[in-house]
Amino acid sequence: MGKDKQLGDSTAIHQEVVFAANPKRIYEALTDAAQFSKVSGGAPTEITPEAGGSFSCFGGMIVGKNIELEPNKRIVQAWRVANWEEGVYSLVKFELEGQGEETRLIFSHTGFPEGQEAHLAPGWHTNYWEPLKKYLA
Repeated sequence: MGKDKQLGDSTAIHQEVVFAANPKRIYEALTDAAQFSKVSGGAPTEITPEAGGSFSCFGGMIVGKNIELEPNKRIVQAWRVANWEEGVYSLVKFELEGQGEETRLIFSHTGFPEGQEAHLAPGWHTNYWEPLKKYLA
């Protein structure tokens, strides 16, 4: 089996968060550069909101490409921290499920470099979910 098997064995982060907003508002906050800049406290943000489009947020600290965008339902991105080794991308998925006046966001993050989970997992709460809840309030 050797080293080839490691590619599919990466650690994964799975999180679920409920927001007091409809899926459309959450989708737009995550895919519209002006809105996400406000979510992230005014940090420079660039997002090309189409499949194959690139994004840069938190002043270039996070970069990547949109792989799949299904409005108000699903966002799939090739995602990387700028200081990772060149060419290394992880995969993030945001699934939005409307529940009356709320939305359940089901999130997964896979394929990141070994040893990054302890930093990345709490970072999603601190840098994405908590500010997004404040923005939507």
